Amino acid sequence: MDFDDQLQRYFGTTDLTAIEPEAMNAGIEHMRVDFGLEKDRGRRFALWAVFYMLGTRIDLDKAFENEADRNSARNFMDLMDRVPGD
Repeated sequence: MDFDDQLQRYFGTTDLTAIEPEAMNAGIEHMRVDFGLEKDRGRRFALWAVFYMLGTRIDLDKAFENEADRNSARNFMDLMDRVPGD
């Protein structure tokens, strides 16, 4: 899953600054539905990562049944928190 592809799919653009608040909310809701239906662990993790990067937090215990996936998510959060901000 490519980040730009996900932005295009859920928000109709790859430019985060061009997304109106209503479109952001609708896109995130669409992502939530897809996340709830997704069975593939890799695709599920990718969706979770996009949520995280957009500031939408989902409880790890609810997001991932597998402990290894929860640990990967924690590692991802740690790495993202180390990235210098704008």
